[in-house]
Amino acid sequence: MPDKLSSYRQKRDFQLTPEPQGKARRAKKKLRFVVQKHAARRLHYDFRLELSGSLKSWAIPKGPSLDPGDKRLAVHVEDHPLEYADFEGVIPPKQYGAGKVIVWDRGEWLPQGDPSASYKAGKLKFELKGEKLSGGWTLVRTRLQASGDKEQWLLIKERDSAARAKAQYDVTQALPDSVLLSQTRAADTPARSANVPAVQPGLLSGAKKSSLPKQLAPQLATLVESVPDGESWNYEVKFDGYRLLARVSGKNVNLYTRNGHDWSNKLPAQVRAIKELRLTSAWLDGEIVVLGKNGAPSFQALQNAFDTEDTEHILLFLFDLPYLNGYDLRASPLHERRAVLHSILENNRSPALRFSVDFVESPYHILAAACKLSLEGVIGKRRDAPYVSGRSKAWIKLKCRQRQEFIIGGFTAPQGSRSAFGALLLGVHDADGHLRYAGRVGTGFDDKLLRSIHAELQPLKVAKSPFVNPPRGRMAQGVQWLRPMLVAEVSFAQWTEDDIVRQAVFHGLRIDKPARKIGREETHMAVVQKKSQIAHQAGGDVVAGVAITHPHRVIDQLSGVTKIELAHYYEMIAAWLLPHLKARPVALLRAPEGIDGEQFFQKHMAQLTIPKVRILDAKLDPGHAPLMVIDSTEALVGAAQMGTIELHTWNAIATSIERPDRIVFDLDPDPSLPWSYMVEAANLTKALLDELGLKSFVKTSGGKGLHLLVPLAGRHSWDGAKRFSQAVAEHLAATIPARFSAKMGPKNRIKKIFVDYLRNHRGASTVAAYSARARPGISVSTPIDWDELAELKGSDQWTIRNLSERMENLKQDPWEPYRKTRQSLSRAAKRLGLDLEAG
Repeated sequence: MPDKLSSYRQKRDFQLTPEPQGKARRAKKKLRFVVQKHAARRLHYDFRLELSGSLKSWAIPKGPSLDPGDKRLAVHVEDHPLEYADFEGVIPPKQYGAGKVIVWDRGEWLPQGDPSASYKAGKLKFELKGEKLSGGWTLVRTRLQASGDKEQWLLIKERDSAARAKAQYDVTQALPDSVLLSQTRAADTPARSANVPAVQPGLLSGAKKSSLPKQLAPQLATLVESVPDGESWNYEVKFDGYRLLARVSGKNVNLYTRNGHDWSNKLPAQVRAIKELRLTSAWLDGEIVVLGKNGAPSFQALQNAFDTEDTEHILLFLFDLPYLNGYDLRASPLHERRAVLHSILENNRSPALRFSVDFVESPYHILAAACKLSLEGVIGKRRDAPYVSGRSKAWIKLKCRQRQEFIIGGFTAPQGSRSAFGALLLGVHDADGHLRYAGRVGTGFDDKLLRSIHAELQPLKVAKSPFVNPPRGRMAQGVQWLRPMLVAEVSFAQWTEDDIVRQAVFHGLRIDKPARKIGREETHMAVVQKKSQIAHQAGGDVVAGVAITHPHRVIDQLSGVTKIELAHYYEMIAAWLLPHLKARPVALLRAPEGIDGEQFFQKHMAQLTIPKVRILDAKLDPGHAPLMVIDSTEALVGAAQMGTIELHTWNAIATSIERPDRIVFDLDPDPSLPWSYMVEAANLTKALLDELGLKSFVKTSGGKGLHLLVPLAGRHSWDGAKRFSQAVAEHLAATIPARFSAKMGPKNRIKKIFVDYLRNHRGASTVAAYSARARPGISVSTPIDWDELAELKGSDQWTIRNLSERMENLKQDPWEPYRKTRQSLSRAAKRLGLDLEAG
């Protein structure tokens, strides 16, 4: 086998050059890319893609451009070893490529199709997930050659949300520096002076030359209950600390809390670290934290650091840059501001200063991981949003548990072995500015904390309750009332119907937020709970005439969705969902304790009676209990009352049980594949069905894949329908083996999509259109028009919380023609060489 790196090694003397000698390696699951800025005889950019164990490399004289109309010449050069992706340094004189090399960008690249075959064919389409470059790109080989025998290719940006006009933004000029913090580069690069900025902020779109503002109010996040649609969001850790803004004016650095208090003297290490960045003028936005024993931010540890004046371990995580070196950047998109901030922090050597990194995983997975690590939650920010002081929907917070600030209005006497006090009485301001009692918190304290808080409470004692609705009777016995001055940070499970917090845990006192501004944080969840409270007061938790027991049981810990919320969803969607259930045997996926508890399928009516569910003739499925049908709103909500989350239906109606009236193709991907593969696979499957003369309809599965449904006239047998669907799946797998597999099992769909035809035999079922899914976020299997597919961001895009907005904006049912479509498989089967009557 020829050595891919022989040309690379022949050109270099590794006794003289610091470049890695390296060796070809086996391909990994995740493919890396790197762009190196190379100041050789002529400045150029080396673009490298990991493929087949080495780095395929192109020299781009002008560097990459975000303008789709600006096709950049890319000269194909020799393969480089994978180790070269981390190389920064100076190649000495008289060596090949002599000059300075920095890693200008790096990340993961996601090829479309078989990358080896595409590379050989001379056209590579791919997505980049880098620190500076993102979105879709194409490398295409031309018929021309550069000097010698080097191939000329073109690097072209695709038209998507990451594209930018060249006249507006030149990414190589705006972001000129390395993305690494290597010792090689640090040793080689002289310290910058204040007159040599690390970046050129005036090149950012929306940047405006302006004097340095004297004051700046921070942008604040809005609490939401579910992950928003689309991929135009960045996600960061929700830090459990104090918000802090840094103002830089020449040699002066001041640190301000969100309320404008100057904390510069409290945090000398952070002041020194920011001075060492050598900025002329700036506003930097971030949060100070102390990491606990598990590596996660600990609010209590931060408080202790201030109480003991031991601020050595306080870290300042920076996440935004509203102003820099004479330019107001608040109108610039977030992703540009953050790219500049990241570039600035490449020069940071202080452990007290950190960059708040983005996560690249699904926000559902990010939030689940954050909750597992006992973090407070995550912050989502729109990539294209400007910086706006005050609360904004462009910044959102997703919390693992509900958590907010409360005003302390009293405390109870200690009991048992506890010292100082028993519990703190909590309150929040209502819309009229009245302080309302909201419960108490008695956990989250140790002895030291009890004593220190008790000392702070003493000067605030008063004789009269500060609450407009103070607790009465036994609940008020032994309470010492307080002037409402102190603010506590408290997490809790939920609000009760009486607006009292349950399972509260104390996290610390807030010294950065005034008590007069503390109110209840409202979310969609709170609105649902209030509706439930009204229903309860009117005669119980009743939905569509069905009494809902344990209405506030949380069925999904990630989103906080409750049982009654699911019941309300099924009531709301009934008019759309019931036509897909009408007269069809239904199987129920039940999870009585929620999706994190036991789940099981119920295909037949057992001894447990489900309200309003209709029983079919037992002769339809001999040897079993009777099959079931849901054909009313009451039955739909009744199923939810009995712990049902998902509804799965047969491919035939009860009155014609032996003649299926549809077939289903479940496109089930390798989870590592990008969503663009799913869109392409659905379109390819549709194209084949179109060619066979069959009309198909598409819906999200609510999970990872897509479902294609083909309505039938109800003339064929179960065996015929299954053999036809199997023939289609095998045809796709044989024709496009790089994309499709017709064999079941994870090992058979590595980097492929399994065309699941096994849902087409008698008794098999598929999740119904508009059914909820027992998945984090409680997504919904949603019918869409084929024209919508290209804009779809994922199969779990819609949930029971956001689907109503889609339904309200629909001008017509995307599946309106479905009910009228009746087709035969006979002609299509013949075109596949299949005899449906045989066998």
